[in-house]
Amino acid sequence: MFILDVLLMSVAGLRERKFRFALNLLGILIGVSAITGLISITQGLNTSITGQLEIFGSQNVVVIPGQFQQGQAPVIGTLTKRDLDIVRDTLGVVRATPMIIMQTARFEIQGRIFTPPVFGLGEDYFSIQQNPKIDKGRALQRTDSSAIIIGPNIAHPEDEDDPIVQIGDRIKIEVDNQGEPEEHTFRVVGIIEKSGSSFGISFDDAIAMPVRTAQQIYGLGGEFDRIIAQAESLEAVDFVANRLQDRMGDDVTVMTSESVQQTIGSVLGTIESVLGGIAAISLVVAGVGIINTMTISVMERTKEIGILKAVGAKSLDILLLFIFESAFTGLVGGTLGAAFGFFLSGLIGGYIDLPITTSYTLGLYVVGFAMLTSTLSGIYPAWRAANMHPVDALRNE
Repeated sequence: MFILDVLLMSVAGLRERKFRFALNLLGILIGVSAITGLISITQGLNTSITGQLEIFGSQNVVVIPGQFQQGQAPVIGTLTKRDLDIVRDTLGVVRATPMIIMQTARFEIQGRIFTPPVFGLGEDYFSIQQNPKIDKGRALQRTDSSAIIIGPNIAHPEDEDDPIVQIGDRIKIEVDNQGEPEEHTFRVVGIIEKSGSSFGISFDDAIAMPVRTAQQIYGLGGEFDRIIAQAESLEAVDFVANRLQDRMGDDVTVMTSESVQQTIGSVLGTIESVLGGIAAISLVVAGVGIINTMTISVMERTKEIGILKAVGAKSLDILLLFIFESAFTGLVGGTLGAAFGFFLSGLIGGYIDLPITTSYTLGLYVVGFAMLTSTLSGIYPAWRAANMHPVDALRNE
């Protein structure tokens, strides 16, 4: 028999047994959808984090107080002017700026109440950080004391036709200074460009003021939350990070974009492997189902097998007939499952605002894996059918 004849007979056999074919197809589809969807989501998460690391700045080094070790609770401390001086005096550092993060404030504009996060920034912050950028006005300067820059969602809320805050406007802000409410007036000197979130920090709905002003009105003394330094070149980043860690000791954690990416990539790789392995189990279960249904199919088709052998079909033809049926099941189920997995991951990504990474390579891999699982599952039933003696097959019928 020609290979094409065997292939057409395989398709005809599946068509005659639509219900069993559909059950096998469903098992393969579920497994492939789970693998495709989960891997697409984790790859999208990796892409999103990589994009945030680009905002982080490839030449930047961040100093955070406290020790952060995997499997242990962080030991939090503080940074001071002395730490800032050490960073600025370190060989290879071009500039460094302190930062205070996530204080709170309250103010009212045109009847709208805002409770944004407040950041204290050094004057070199926008020279070091690639994101965010100033959209209108200017950045904070060394001589500023009562100046602020605001996020785009404060200047122009999405549900308003026109901006409600302009450059030069004055805003009365209420803050909590060591448990005592205080009101301060600031002048808006800049509006930040919309940039989204980076590592949980977003300036879109925030305000930023000079770091010295933030220390004063919040009663922080001379403390900072972090120091951001810029190395003189990309090649000097590792040297600067190691030098800072040596000079400042174990009381701080020094991070670079590369070190953060390696750590996150390792965690995401582990998550992706675990999720992919869990999803692959469903394919194995589907394979067991294929073995079961194919074995029953062989028992039910003994007369057909006997007739085929009686008219000259070889054992190899019978073997290929059943293997083609199982492989075709894997091909159809894998293709539908990959498409559904991409579709499902896209829906989830849109719901949680996460860019999903899909690729033809991933689709081909999972379809190939589904075909391999199905084919291996059909080998035993196919071998059993191929080794039937035509006389015994006809007598059994």
